Amino acid sequence: MLNLSILELSMIGFLAQIIDGTLGMGYGVTSSTLLISFGIPPAIASASVHTSEVFTTFVSGISHFKFGNIRKDLLWPLTSFGIIGGILGVCGLVKILSKPIKLVVGSILLSMGGLIFYRFMFRRKKVNTTEIRKYPVNRLRALGFFAAFIDAMGGGGWGPICIPSLIVTGTEPNKAVGSVNLAEFFITVAIASTFLILIGFGKFRWDVIFALMVGGITAAPIAAFSCKKLPKRLLGIFVGIIVVILSIRMILKR
Repeated sequence: MLNLSILELSMIGFLAQIIDGTLGMGYGVTSSTLLISFGIPPAIASASVHTSEVFTTFVSGISHFKFGNIRKDLLWPLTSFGIIGGILGVCGLVKILSKPIKLVVGSILLSMGGLIFYRFMFRRKKVNTTEIRKYPVNRLRALGFFAAFIDAMGGGGWGPICIPSLIVTGTEPNKAVGSVNLAEFFITVAIASTFLILIGFGKFRWDVIFALMVGGITAAPIAAFSCKKLPKRLLGIFVGIIVVILSIRMILKR
């Protein structure tokens, strides 16, 4: 079922973390797309990615909190309904038959790749403003629910959906990234726990989880440095194109 070594799996985690640490999004959608493309079932791929993310999202969220990049009015509505959406997304992914879900997940990842491509290809110039825009709580709850549901079903999508949605509608970029990243820790814990309950401890691919975690931890300091040096727009466009290509490959091979 899986012809990848621990080293190759670690490289997937490394690559995904480089992308995520540089762009602020992309770990889940990149690693899930690659894992599924190499033969891991969608549910196991998503479970592995989210379990490996528990540690990285915790560190990321705490760092953003310490640097003051959190808005509580965004954090709690996104988190509360995001947890519900994530749990329901896991239930849908685990209970649906393998072949139909590959088409669904492939379509989700294709849309995520397109979103990432659009976000960086046609992004608008940042507007400097001191105004703090308040959002309707119900709109934030709906955004959190939808983004977490897609994230659980597709193995990624929380960041690519939430961050552009907040920034486009006026949120300061650092506050959007920080609040979404801290909320992601709680969402990831809920998703990983639900996978553990439904799939069972023994069916988890702990070798995949361990390899992704090692690769991600190794890449973290490099990604932080790359964040300042690499052209984010070009890297974002490249990531979007790669995810789209791999998603189309997954759909055609179903």
